[in-house]
Amino acid sequence: MSDAQTQIPVTVLTGYLGAGKTTLLNRILSENHGKRYAVIVNEFGEIGIDNELIVESDEEIYEMNNGCVCCTVRGDLIRVVEGLMRRPGRFDAIVVETTGLADPVPVAQTFFMDDDVRSKTRLDAVVALVDAKHLPLRLKDSREAEDQIAFADVVVLNKTDLVTPEELSKVEATIRAINPAARIHRTTRASVALSEVLDRGAFDLSRALENDPHFLEAHDDHDHHDHDHDHHHHHHDHDGHHHEHASDIHDVTVQSVSLRGGEMDPKKFFPWIEKITQMEGPNILRLKGIIALKGDDERYVIQGVHMIIEGDHQRAWKDGEKHESRLVFIGRELDAERLKTSFEACQAA
Repeated sequence: MSDAQTQIPVTVLTGYLGAGKTTLLNRILSENHGKRYAVIVNEFGEIGIDNELIVESDEEIYEMNNGCVCCTVRGDLIRVVEGLMRRPGRFDAIVVETTGLADPVPVAQTFFMDDDVRSKTRLDAVVALVDAKHLPLRLKDSREAEDQIAFADVVVLNKTDLVTPEELSKVEATIRAINPAARIHRTTRASVALSEVLDRGAFDLSRALENDPHFLEAHDDHDHHDHDHDHHHHHHDHDGHHHEHASDIHDVTVQSVSLRGGEMDPKKFFPWIEKITQMEGPNILRLKGIIALKGDDERYVIQGVHMIIEGDHQRAWKDGEKHESRLVFIGRELDAERLKTSFEACQAA
């Protein structure tokens, strides 16, 4: 078995208290989904597990009657994960819940950086639960709420029954402005299909962005979505370059810069991306892209978190598929014009 098959996917779940994380976690721990999930939480108290569902507990780890287990992080995440991995009957997946205010970045970095953990697990996706009604207030008084969205691969926009359709499309436009690459699911009572949250392969370079029409189409004028595409607030400069100004939405400090170009000269592109991430690392929350390299018949997929960046060949370009490069930076204080010109300068002659 290859590493990838033996590695257990890890989902990092973020979102404020009240956004519906407890509901979602309880569904994982109690539904009859036929999979075995390990849920790592900060405090059991917050989750309020139904005692009737607990088969046995050794105070550290609670085993549920659907085969899932739940345990707390007291201290070091790496130690908890290693403990879980030693349990017989390994898991289909691990879910790590970060409390309301916690920054998901260090949690995600643990799965990138620690070799031991990395050999046994792989970061699958960062999922943010957002409360449709309270998001505007959250963004007003907290940078974390914004970071959680900026950092997410999947956003579960919950409690949509509590807002009007107008409010909903406004909240969705705000999420899009902060993070154009995330997949958004509208839900009530966190009723998203678990398959949309777990095992997404968002960090798996062979699958990243593969099935993501939004990323691939995100910046075309004829943007067509599942719904309300007419509410997306896009700005096109005269040259068709497109930049989403987060300032249009009050109190938002994260912005996204979307670049597109032709085939890249690998001798220019790689040093460029290296330099950008070293210099701008602290300001870059996420970057994701599909790059067409001159003389290479495979798509090169790249993604990063702050200064940690990974890239790999994904698959061959299909017949008739346009060899074009797309890159999205999500962060603060990014110099969009400079990114654009320096990116375009990497194009092959």
